[in-house]
Amino acid sequence: MRYLSYLKDGKERLGALLQNYIVDVGELAGFSSLLELIQSGPAVWQQVAGKLQSLQVQELAAAGQAVEFDEKLLVAPISKPPKNVLCLGRNYYKHYLEGAVARGESGDKPPDAPIYFTKPHTSICGPFDPVPLDETVTKLLDWEAELGVIIGVGGKKISQDQALSHIFGYTVINDVTARDLQNKHLQWFKGKSLDNSCPMGPVVVTPDELPNPVHIPIRLRVNGVTKQEANTGQLMFDIPTMISDLSNGITLEPGDIISTGTPDGVGHFSKPPEYLKVGDLMETEIEGIGTLRNQIVAG
Repeated sequence: MRYLSYLKDGKERLGALLQNYIVDVGELAGFSSLLELIQSGPAVWQQVAGKLQSLQVQELAAAGQAVEFDEKLLVAPISKPPKNVLCLGRNYYKHYLEGAVARGESGDKPPDAPIYFTKPHTSICGPFDPVPLDETVTKLLDWEAELGVIIGVGGKKISQDQALSHIFGYTVINDVTARDLQNKHLQWFKGKSLDNSCPMGPVVVTPDELPNPVHIPIRLRVNGVTKQEANTGQLMFDIPTMISDLSNGITLEPGDIISTGTPDGVGHFSKPPEYLKVGDLMETEIEGIGTLRNQIVAG
């Protein structure tokens, strides 16, 4: 299934994308948000998916119970996850290498363990929302295309061989980063956490609709020019590893979001460096999931 969050009569609703129509899952199954559905557990997910798959979408549309897909209606799939968005840094070898070279390091030995940081829920914005650039805060705003993993079944000390069974779905994330703040504070939290610096969506795709393991193309364009292009199969620490490692001492909860890292091609390590400016349009795409389109506006 392909779930999304959208606005209906000014209120956020849970929808399913079927044949280019948005079907209100709240009206069908009584859930007002994607987080609420996730927290209901796998047995309920199966029931809801079964109901959705049996629908005659054209009849629903004719009866006014489904609306045509419209980007302007969409918001972030989960606007307030149980925790900060859990993020991995330097998790593609070529990205790790481009950073090591820029720092004057040899770059021949990748990290022995995943590198983690978080982004607060106030950084989350919708898949087609503008991203503000306030030059009194940062002058070095950068892009980072990433695959997002949504935890469905919580747990602690999850084994790698059971990790995939804990996933509800996958989404697209852009880990927009203020590089000057990241460097100034000698850690990554503030530079990664500015308001509306985590576009997410446009949908959450359940695992049955994607290959297993998830080896799919990921790319990012700025003003139509491709800046990043890779495959999620190139992650150094793969999805089972990161779920198992994170859950070793930290309880993962239904609705937690993991952003799995960005490939090479970020602006900060370009020669010469490139940064986002007002008017730029970012398009963040992962095949099989969808594309974010976010314009930079004066903040």
